[in-house]
Amino acid sequence: MEIILLQDVNKLGQKDDIVHVKDGYGTNFLIPNGYAIAATSSAKKMHTENLKQRAHKEEKIKANAQETASKLAEVSLSIGAKTSSSGKIFGSVNTIQIAEALKEKGFDIDRKSITLPEDQIKEVGKYKAVIKLHREVKVEVEFEIVAE
Repeated sequence: MEIILLQDVNKLGQKDDIVHVKDGYGTNFLIPNGYAIAATSSAKKMHTENLKQRAHKEEKIKANAQETASKLAEVSLSIGAKTSSSGKIFGSVNTIQIAEALKEKGFDIDRKSITLPEDQIKEVGKYKAVIKLHREVKVEVEFEIVAE
């Protein structure tokens, strides 16, 4: 039996793959649970058309992400934190503070897409954060932690 996967199935394939499975596995498990649909000729035509449209949309999204990445590469942030006399930060700097600083500069970036070099930044200095804008587009943003 030939099926089109609607979502990733472990040890079988990724979403939108057309795979061959045993009849019982397809009709009794994959199709009733919503993991797949039968790959009839009309379903295959709809599948190829959906892939074409999705590819076109993905190109636009990727182009927008690359444009934003080029603007973000030029941005440098300064984040104020309360520190001791030796330069240690009371608490730590996290992705929420970086996202807020980017929002002040005019970039609306989700904090979950920001990755810090270390788990917690606890000293004054310069660091780099990696921002994932798209599956294929990542950009490094420099930020500096300064004492308030």
